[in-house]
Amino acid sequence: MRNKHHLLIEQLDKKLQPFYETSKVLIPERGWTNTIRTALHMTMAQLGTKLNITRQGVKRIEESEASGTITLNSLKDAAEAMDFKLVYALVPKNGTINNLIENKAEELARKIVMRTNQTMQLENQGIGDQKLDKTIKELAAELKREMRKSLWD
Repeated sequence: MRNKHHLLIEQLDKKLQPFYETSKVLIPERGWTNTIRTALHMTMAQLGTKLNITRQGVKRIEESEASGTITLNSLKDAAEAMDFKLVYALVPKNGTINNLIENKAEELARKIVMRTNQTMQLENQGIGDQKLDKTIKELAAELKREMRKSLWD
């Protein structure tokens, strides 16, 4: 039977699949609200009317989005007022969750093995490059298994 944690990771990766292409999306400098409102030829007053706020309130929303301090609820309300839907997800920066786990495990394994090898070299007991690579791969595989387990423990 497949590992329960491994299956959960695969299922989550599958759910996030549509979002993986978002790394190619460039966020407009003034934010989505301002960019979309402007593209729709909608004034701040018109958007404010739909949101039951003043023109100044719309300006604050746009400024807070551009500065990264907007709340998700405010952004959702603004999106809905313009007949858009807010889509929200957390995605790994470099690929899938599986890739993230593998990269972190390999990075940690490399640090551990290289630190140990450095100590051994000081005692004239260092190992060759082939043995280092093999040891790193073996430790990384073990760490991957442990990381997958610990994600939900």
